[in-house]
Amino acid sequence: MKKEEYLSLADVRELLEKEKDNREELMPEQKLALSHAESFTKLSRTKVKKLVAELVKMDQMSEPNAYKIADLMPEEPEEVRAIFSKERFTLTKEETDQVLKLVRKYL
Repeated sequence: MKKEEYLSLADVRELLEKEKDNREELMPEQKLALSHAESFTKLSRTKVKKLVAELVKMDQMSEPNAYKIADLMPEEPEEVRAIFSKERFTLTKEETDQVLKLVRKYL
């Protein structure tokens, strides 16, 4: 059984660009996904990996939430809280500030 792996928008963009080079034409869904990834990717794949690695060291930070943060690059506390709105816990002000500090480090 294959292990589940999370991908950032930067990962998706890179994978689809490679696929585009190997084919004559991408399928419509792939074209749309590539366009979305190109429009909304804010960091390089390398920077995303470094940011995610730092984020998952925090208490209560799951890998999926770390990838959401890396993709969305929130700039305000409300944006961070929105990412965690479906969790059974809320981040403290200090934890939220730590997330924002890490995000700013990579912008």
